[in-house]
Amino acid sequence: MKFFIDTANLAEIQEAYDLGVLDGVTTNPSLMAKEGITGDDNVRAHYKAICDIVDDKVSAEVISTDFESMVKEGESLAAIDDKIVVKVPMIKDGVKAIKHFSQNGIRTNCTLVFSAGQAILAAKAGATYLSPFIGRLDDISFDGLDLIQQIVHIYNVYGFETEVLAASVRHTMHLIKCAEIGADVVTCPLNVITGLLKHPLTDSGLAKFLADHAKASGK
Repeated sequence: MKFFIDTANLAEIQEAYDLGVLDGVTTNPSLMAKEGITGDDNVRAHYKAICDIVDDKVSAEVISTDFESMVKEGESLAAIDDKIVVKVPMIKDGVKAIKHFSQNGIRTNCTLVFSAGQAILAAKAGATYLSPFIGRLDDISFDGLDLIQQIVHIYNVYGFETEVLAASVRHTMHLIKCAEIGADVVTCPLNVITGLLKHPLTDSGLAKFLADHAKASGK
């Protein structure tokens, strides 16, 4: 399973990368705004700064909603760095744009996916990644993990090459369950990744080892 971090914060990206487990980054206009990044030139420069930290796979989202504008914007984003993956919304013109990008060697991440039907369309169009939003489905009393499992099954049955990128992952159990059901990628905040480190028995065991070592060495 690949770990992506869902943020535009450079310090958090660097911390996750230094941990040695980071495979990529996802961003969106909301995350950029959260960091105070506004204006096309500043956004592009920030994407480049992210690419300079990580090895590959930085999702950069188009904000256009018609085919021609999405293609133009996506090609411009892809030109920033070879690590860029163009993030495209699951709408009719978005599917058309994904097909165009896939035919022209530009990787894509189909975002805002909430159904298996949408997932099939994205895979048929050649999306590199598919982002079903677990947490947002949970918010409206649907089980987001059930959707991940359904999509993984469909993709396996038909041999689709699109990778299932579980998004809106909010806690460590979301992440672990995604691993159990076969999601190819999870993207989440830094605290979800570092949350995997935590266990009270690890803490108490380490404290005992250190205390015993101190006694044995006369400290």
